[in-house]
Amino acid sequence: MQAGGNRELEAKNYLEKHQIMELLNYLTSALLFSRPEKPREYLISLLEQLRIAKITGVAFPFFMDHSNIVSMFEMMDTSNKGTISFVQYKEGLKTLGLLNEDEVLKDDGHVITLEKFRSEVKKRTEKI
Repeated sequence: MQAGGNRELEAKNYLEKHQIMELLNYLTSALLFSRPEKPREYLISLLEQLRIAKITGVAFPFFMDHSNIVSMFEMMDTSNKGTISFVQYKEGLKTLGLLNEDEVLKDDGHVITLEKFRSEVKKRTEKI
């Protein structure tokens, strides 16, 4: 059993080191957001854009622009207070494929503003 557990740990470490799950979540979210007629070609194009961005150091254009992020925030802010809860914040990041399942975010007790949500989305997309 030791060898099997070791392989699982090695696989988990590899996936974390190379941020494979975040990449797959991002690709899946982008695919579902865009719903292209030719999904394989679309995914290949996204991967190529990511490769070019990495080589050139130019930021990769995130598939959600400011208006999309605002719309998503407004859908979560059903009471129109200009804030969302920490739980909504986490779910929003998960929906966008920007929150690893194993990642633990600390709730500081403050509500999340649009600016904080937008800032976090931007920061996390730059890591991909």
